[in-house]
Amino acid sequence: MPELSSLLTDLTDEGEALDALVAPLSDLTVPTPAEGWTIAHQISHLAWTDRQAILAATDPSGFEKVLAKAIEDPDGQVEAGAAEGTGEPPAALLERWRAGRSAMTDALAAVPGGTRLPWFGPPMKPASMATARLMETWAHGQDVADALGAVREPTARLRHVAHIGVRTRDFSYRIRGLEPPSVEFRVVLTAPDGGTWAWGPEDAAQSVSGPALDFCLLVTQRRNRADLALTATGPDADRWLDLAQAFAGPPGPGRPPAGERF
Repeated sequence: MPELSSLLTDLTDEGEALDALVAPLSDLTVPTPAEGWTIAHQISHLAWTDRQAILAATDPSGFEKVLAKAIEDPDGQVEAGAAEGTGEPPAALLERWRAGRSAMTDALAAVPGGTRLPWFGPPMKPASMATARLMETWAHGQDVADALGAVREPTARLRHVAHIGVRTRDFSYRIRGLEPPSVEFRVVLTAPDGGTWAWGPEDAAQSVSGPALDFCLLVTQRRNRADLALTATGPDADRWLDLAQAFAGPPGPGRPPAGERF
């Protein structure tokens, strides 16, 4: 995994990329592909989750109280966080989100590298937390881009999203009460610059391959598998692509195929 300072730079850049989409907007009530969520919901959700990351980094015992409530009603916590900012003036919501992004990177930078921070999934080191925040910023940024009809240029930052997608393979099974495969897969992705990103043993009997962007859209459940150019070799790898989930929490509903979606 890259050093924390490099990850925090990429996290900042990912936030700025989304900020460039929303900064010109005076109306954040535009609906997004997430059912019932406007752009305001998307930004408010990111602001809320960034705030929880700050709490985990600076006051772990305080975060445990938030976690206890989330365990009782995980969907309710998510929806409440997303709804927080929907009544705010757009400029105020965006400014609050920006301030939180900055505070979060400062908080993560100050945590000793070996420390494991509590979270809604397994505890994470600061570098893993930064990677997870980048993944979620990118994923919700995709919803905003889709709402605006914008096409984002894929960047090398997708490697962080893909890395989480690979690392959460077993989680994708267990969150559904299923036993993960006992063998590793080979994952080979074509990077935005034409290079190759790979995980897993070269001699693995089962594998997944395709464009990195498509893999990231799949594991964040921003596109239906039917609309992506991903190839699975082996029955277990094929099954994984139907379950893949890079984010913590209950299994997501996914997105319908093109022609049926937002």
